[in-house]
Amino acid sequence: MSLPPLVEPAAELTVDEVRRYSRHLIIPDVGMAGQKRLKNAKVLCVGAGGLGSPALLYLAAAGVGTLGIVDFDIVDESNLQRQIIHGQSDVGRLKAESAAASVREVNPNVNVVIHNVALTTDNVMDIFSGYDLIVDGTDNFATRYMVNDAAVLLNKPYVWGSIYRFDGQASVFWSEHGPCYRCLYPEPPPPGMVPSCAEGGVLGVLCASIGSIQVNEAIKLITGIGDPLVGRLMIYDALEMKYRDVKVRKDPECPLCGKNPSITELIDYEAFCGTVSDEAQQAAAGSTITAAELKDMQDRGDDIYLIDVREQNEYEIVNIPGAVLIPKGEFLNGSALEGLPQDKKIVVHCKSGGRSAEVLAVLKSAGFSDAVHVGGGVLSWIKTIDPSLPTY
Repeated sequence: MSLPPLVEPAAELTVDEVRRYSRHLIIPDVGMAGQKRLKNAKVLCVGAGGLGSPALLYLAAAGVGTLGIVDFDIVDESNLQRQIIHGQSDVGRLKAESAAASVREVNPNVNVVIHNVALTTDNVMDIFSGYDLIVDGTDNFATRYMVNDAAVLLNKPYVWGSIYRFDGQASVFWSEHGPCYRCLYPEPPPPGMVPSCAEGGVLGVLCASIGSIQVNEAIKLITGIGDPLVGRLMIYDALEMKYRDVKVRKDPECPLCGKNPSITELIDYEAFCGTVSDEAQQAAAGSTITAAELKDMQDRGDDIYLIDVREQNEYEIVNIPGAVLIPKGEFLNGSALEGLPQDKKIVVHCKSGGRSAEVLAVLKSAGFSDAVHVGGGVLSWIKTIDPSLPTY
């Protein structure tokens, strides 16, 4: 389904711009008119991480006139395996500023707008309103639903991408011409069901594969060429090196973009997505200790049984001394419970506290009423007890 160009062309290209974009200009489908549209376009990248890195670089190289960057995070060494817009010297720097510097180096003609803030329901509508197109590089469900809802309410198209380990997905959501993200995923997955990239990992080059597809779709929308991924979900398997696409139909009963929408304004997305289940929140209330308190327990020789509920590969990267590895899945299926000591206090931890809270709920329901978990997990241990340990 071809669509009309998203933006009007700029008045002209300079001589320097003609030289720079000559390989675009000699493509009949792009030509002078298409390049002028790119120059006049305003595109916002939500996130300057794995997907945002290649997306920003290629949008800049393509000649998009205005690029907005939304990111409040700081560059960490663990980002450099995939977030190619940042370098070693950028560690500790604000991601938005680091990304902006790289964009300007690639193309000084681009007007870069930095939004060094967390995207929230208080600012998303104002930020989005200044752009023609949104490129979504977020990695959590609450922000994905917020991006979708804001785009639908403002009638703006956005290019979505998702990555995990060796798998990637991409689509274009534009409720005026097809489905929205809620038509594809009406409800978020249960809390803890889908690991984040920080928990499950991602092949670094997968970010380039999906990020470049997002830019390809953005260029098609801006210039009005080709058949964009509206109403189609592109699925990529890097291990099998296979691409396939699935039709996605607009849901007439969608609460946001359907015939009789019930969602007419932004909602509480953290509550909607339930980043931690109610059971886990209840279990953790009054049963959460700090890394420092765990260290005190160990130093006193308290009779505790410390369990690391992460996966084997995570445990091999870094672990808290004395911890026994029993992955979360073994608690969820019940196989871990019968082997636990009844005469020791059970202490569980994960990377940051989310998975261990879910395990704590299982332990409480199984009768281990005095079990506790370590808030902040191994990351808190590294920060407060042993900064010499590696992070991931």
